[in-house]
Amino acid sequence: MSSVLIQGASLTRASIQRLQELTGASAHVVVSSSVAQLTGAAVPLSPAARSFARDERVDLTVVPRPLLAGEFRLLAMDMDSTLITIECIDEIADLVGVKPQVKEITEAAMRGEVDFAGALRRRVALLAGLEVAKLEQVYTERLKLSPGAEHLLEFARRSGWKTLLVSGGFTFFTDRLKGRLGLDHTLANTLEVKDGRLTGHVSGAIVDAEGKAAEVRRICGLLGCPTTAAVVVGDGANDLRMMADAGWSVAFHAKPVVQEKAHMAINFNGLEALPQIFQ
Repeated sequence: MSSVLIQGASLTRASIQRLQELTGASAHVVVSSSVAQLTGAAVPLSPAARSFARDERVDLTVVPRPLLAGEFRLLAMDMDSTLITIECIDEIADLVGVKPQVKEITEAAMRGEVDFAGALRRRVALLAGLEVAKLEQVYTERLKLSPGAEHLLEFARRSGWKTLLVSGGFTFFTDRLKGRLGLDHTLANTLEVKDGRLTGHVSGAIVDAEGKAAEVRRICGLLGCPTTAAVVVGDGANDLRMMADAGWSVAFHAKPVVQEKAHMAINFNGLEALPQIFQ
């Protein structure tokens, strides 16, 4: 039997009861001050229920059946605006004075309006001439983990999952996060450097939507499990292919096109919301 998980810092008994009415649920259980569960709700959820949840700033997740952490083997995550709060390329562009131009292209790519690989080449070209040492400034001064990131990774470790950070961003950042967070695998693009400065080009094949999906398949192959044993978290259109292969997909503060396709959308909580769905 499916259930509906309600999560939010602003969760009240009145809002839980109203959502029970709007979903036609037969009962509710208050799990904690920020989590409640509805049983017997009518799914798909009505527009009225979803609208009320947005107004109350709570996330609703339909869980079609009890999900056991032991069913899964891999946690695959996007990096920019998912595991971390920033888009690294936008912050690098800020140091060059071209952030508005780069951010505009980034947003279009994440919405799926332009080809990701072409958009990345255009953005990287605008960074030509920047000293590589400046990337360290972005990492140390601007890069922050998303709320709940460490909680989610600790849950993954306790559950025996391997972790994969798969990004359309850059190895400069994924390599550092791998060591800092104890991640098992990473994949990202490599910025070409000459004489200590960015050339404005990417070395090797670009990690696009298919590249991300292929890496999830590859790691699952190494683990001897199907991709349905993967939990995938992302926010942009270039995450959709790897999310489509996953047993559970999560749209984290994501673009509408991603929220429409994911099993779970987190809009008002941090990444700590994800472990709540597992038993």
